[in-house]
Amino acid sequence: MEIQILQMVEGARRARGLAVVIDVFRAFSTACYVIGNGAVEILCVGEIDTAFRLKQEHPDRILIGERNEKMVEGFQFGNSPYQVEHVDFSGKTLIQTTSAGTRGLVNARGADEILCGSFVNADAIADYIRHRSPDHVSLVCMGYAAQYPVEEDTLCAEYIRGRLRGEEPDYNQMTETIRISSGKRFFVAENQGHAPSTDFYLCLDINRFNIVLKAMPVEPGILSLKRAENVN
Repeated sequence: MEIQILQMVEGARRARGLAVVIDVFRAFSTACYVIGNGAVEILCVGEIDTAFRLKQEHPDRILIGERNEKMVEGFQFGNSPYQVEHVDFSGKTLIQTTSAGTRGLVNARGADEILCGSFVNADAIADYIRHRSPDHVSLVCMGYAAQYPVEEDTLCAEYIRGRLRGEEPDYNQMTETIRISSGKRFFVAENQGHAPSTDFYLCLDINRFNIVLKAMPVEPGILSLKRAENVN
């Protein structure tokens, strides 16, 4: 099994084989909390206009996402596990757009299979990949706003790669590295309205979910994110 770590939108475009698009802070951590709370589907889109169109077509759908880390005006939720941790989404379909994560999904068009990844379901992803046994794995780190690499996404990719190789990554050290680097913004007083410190801990709650989220194309620029079927 060849494992390649790629970065941001260009990396998503280069992804081949089984691709895991990683956005720890916070798109795909949030997605796990949403699905874990009963949602049946998340429609991931790259553009805000597309999100509003899908909402207009089906008013019962729920809009979730951000630009510049802040909830988009007219959306029900931002890109925050803290906001959705205790919300019952049973039977609901959500529409998600973010600055990095969902853009990665819509650009991974060359991959045979697409998953979304975070620390909260990292071992489940590694187990799924191990059972699928693809020849090539692309771990795509989406970075901050898809503009520059960040520690949490790259370390998550390294964690998954390590687990696939039978290693025991030092997660405590990874967490500390993230805390003093890209995670610092969650502990800045003026950021608490849109990036609360609770999100730092919820996004780094390692293996909280034993679920894998698989993305399937619906139409250009739109992917359906659902629980992957058990491969055991």
